[in-house]
Amino acid sequence: MNKSISIIFTVLALAALSCTNLDIKPASSVNNEVVFDDPGSYKAFIARVYSGLAVSGQRGPDGDSDIKGIDEGFGNYMRGYWQLQTLSTDEAVIAWNDGTLYELHNQDWSPSNEFITATYNRIYVQIAMANEFLRETSDEKLSDRGVEGALYDDIQDYRAEARFLRALSYWHGMDLFGNIPFVTEEDQIGIEPPRQASRAEVYSYIESELKAIENLLPAPKTGEYGRADQAAVWSLLAKLYLNAEVYVGQAKYAECRTYCEKVINSAAYSLSPVYRYVFMADNDTSPEIIFPVTYDGERTKTWGGTTYLVNAAIGGAMDRTVYGVAEAWAGLRTTSALVNRFPDETGDIDSRALFFTNGQTKEIDAVGTFTQGYALPKYSNIRSDSMPASHTVHPDTDYPMFRLADVYLMYAECVLRNGGGDKALATGYINQIRERAYGNTDGNITADDLTLEFVLDERSRELYWEAGRRIDLIRFGQFSDAGIWPWKGGVKEGVVTEAFRDLFPIPGSDLLANPNLDQNDGY
Repeated sequence: MNKSISIIFTVLALAALSCTNLDIKPASSVNNEVVFDDPGSYKAFIARVYSGLAVSGQRGPDGDSDIKGIDEGFGNYMRGYWQLQTLSTDEAVIAWNDGTLYELHNQDWSPSNEFITATYNRIYVQIAMANEFLRETSDEKLSDRGVEGALYDDIQDYRAEARFLRALSYWHGMDLFGNIPFVTEEDQIGIEPPRQASRAEVYSYIESELKAIENLLPAPKTGEYGRADQAAVWSLLAKLYLNAEVYVGQAKYAECRTYCEKVINSAAYSLSPVYRYVFMADNDTSPEIIFPVTYDGERTKTWGGTTYLVNAAIGGAMDRTVYGVAEAWAGLRTTSALVNRFPDETGDIDSRALFFTNGQTKEIDAVGTFTQGYALPKYSNIRSDSMPASHTVHPDTDYPMFRLADVYLMYAECVLRNGGGDKALATGYINQIRERAYGNTDGNITADDLTLEFVLDERSRELYWEAGRRIDLIRFGQFSDAGIWPWKGGVKEGVVTEAFRDLFPIPGSDLLANPNLDQNDGY
């Protein structure tokens, strides 16, 4: 909710889970009626729903996991989501041969992949928490507890936020897995295993939920930092519509453009003056970030999130203190496919080229060797104002889930895909991004230069390591049975893989637990 709120898991019964193979450990045996005697419990509960994106246990960074049997590091929501969306693409490899981790970049995963399973389970824990909050804040229950006045009004705001967070997780689940288990607060819990909804049904549900809450949330940037507002809803709707052809076989680029325009025309956001500022420890001051997952080195300790993105990208000859941390995990690097999209490798021309090359080879002969492949310290625990961060292992750096530059790029793509709008205006938005990157107008383009191929490459240059590459490649038809990059398919030169890899498999453990589920084709 904000960085000063303690992470409190107020109440979540075992039966609240919407997928059937999870075993979640409640923090307390105190029943709901006792818990909600305290008016502050409602705010604490919605804070815990938000924190489910950031942390994976009750204490942090480990020792009291939400889900038994899943490591609190790789079972972290943002770490798992980032890995599935990024390690499966040309943007990243990882040195660690932990369990089935190499399968992600090799694109040879199976339903037993532990990292896919952990991400799937984490998504459903998040949905379960949002559902339970909504059950506990129905008008009937609030009336029984005598809740009225200002507290009642606050709770209605919290309910809209819970619906947004649930829609966000359903989008993640639908995007990654296709046809997925579906439960809302209206369903009885613990009676029957959840039914499997089609991707189209989940898509329609997300769309309707976001439209229903759009006017219930604060106007852009008028609420508390880190909490959802109207611009967060508009950004998620834009993402949904941008990929509608993949999800439901219908082009919705005009709708995507409309919601991009809502964000842009709100005039609440502007590009950060320096690209790196968006990914530094004081990025909570960025004018660009629309919806973050917030982190604080002292209060939201985790082995996932930006702790992972900062520490795992440091190794070899890199001085970890330059990036504000005391550890170097020597894991994440990038491939030459990303490097080659930039005009040079030093950042002297395009400041987004944050490659560390000293002692690193550009090409990768052994994925398990950190010094092969350029390091890419995009995220850091250094503040732009030169003040020290609060912790040297767990960064203060927030994760920018939605930001303005992405909205500009979505608008441009919609124009090119016959979604209406103005190509000259789209070109201007792209040039704003590139002028920040180049520090001048040398990188500016003309309207004739603005093509779909250019937009795909520019999205990678601007948004790499922000968990969007897999979605982009699928939308452009270049993820599985087209598109080749180093070590795709487990081969140094890269090979195409099967088309069914556009979806991840439903974890085998959930198929065994829930007879209502069918596996995705190919698995």
